[in-house]
Amino acid sequence: MTFKLPNSKLPDVKTTIFTEMSLLAQQENAVNLSQGFPDYQADENLIKYLGEFSKQGYNQYAPLAGIKELREEISRKFSLQYQVHYHPDSEINITAGATQGIFTIISAFVEKNDEVIIFEPAYDCYKPAIILNGGIVKNVKMLYPDYEINWNEVKNLVSEKTKMIIINNPNNPSGKILKQNDIDELIKIVKDTNIIILSDEVYESITFDEKSHLTLAKYPELKERTFVVGSFGKLLHITGWKIGYVCAPSDLMNEFRKVHQFNVFCVNTPGQFAISKYLQNVDNFKSISAFFQTKRDYLKNALKETPFQLLDCEGTYFLSANFGAISDKQDKDFCYWLTKEYKVATIPFSAFYKDKTDEKVIRFCFAKKQETLDKSIENLMKIKI
Repeated sequence: MTFKLPNSKLPDVKTTIFTEMSLLAQQENAVNLSQGFPDYQADENLIKYLGEFSKQGYNQYAPLAGIKELREEISRKFSLQYQVHYHPDSEINITAGATQGIFTIISAFVEKNDEVIIFEPAYDCYKPAIILNGGIVKNVKMLYPDYEINWNEVKNLVSEKTKMIIINNPNNPSGKILKQNDIDELIKIVKDTNIIILSDEVYESITFDEKSHLTLAKYPELKERTFVVGSFGKLLHITGWKIGYVCAPSDLMNEFRKVHQFNVFCVNTPGQFAISKYLQNVDNFKSISAFFQTKRDYLKNALKETPFQLLDCEGTYFLSANFGAISDKQDKDFCYWLTKEYKVATIPFSAFYKDKTDEKVIRFCFAKKQETLDKSIENLMKIKI
């Protein structure tokens, strides 16, 4: 009998658009503004701490929850930034990046036929994790150009089968942040339910124009049912370290840890020690919004001189634009054309929708060094209509 490959649990999943566009950028020798990672070095002190702790012998397994020193710094960070308390022992867990935290949360709670509400355009790791655990994805579209949430639609989707709502704030790719009215509507919707909220807040420290990040942890009615997910990759420009964290009330965290211990169990030790020491200086994370706003404004002001129609960017390190005045191509085709003809790689918004909604919008990553931004601007300024 010839071996036959079993049915795929993710038959619709292919290589991610991020990998695809980065590979194309490499092949075309193009500037890569597609995948969301910095191309500059992290703070030299952080790098130095990593080496120091490794040389001191901190190279073996860390505790399941993460080292105590880092959990205490995260607790202190929430107290300083948001006046919110999470107990470092029972309510904070270090993860192998935010994505592992998200996957573990979903795996700990979503069962067969449970419904999970997500908001599109949506980051691509939510849907596969839900499907792998037998859940059913319910999509709410936030449509161009405002990408506001229609809370009446959310309310109509909620049923006895709704296990979880996933929030991404600030939102990747749209750059939108939740406002107080959004929080108020969410509180109304989950009241008198057992719905769990997964709040993906990896870009929490990157908001612009003096707009505040409203973490769901600030609201008692939400905090009791919410996992807040964070990322040191985004906060400290170290995406390759793959270190993040989750915060939640102890009863939820207990269930999370049951899955976490059989997933990765623990996270790399010297990196945790390095980050914990680095965070002792609060200025190291207080200045991040100003750092990225300078880059956003630089790219934004330059692109105003091109035919692109820029969208509002309230947070994250992504600036998006409509290319309708340039081409009538589908957005993915346009991204290929832009990479090949003008040597700048970007991401099409359709990749963030289940039905590949095409609003002729693409995403630029501006977490890049100055010369990278300058080269991309030089290329893009050549576009004429």
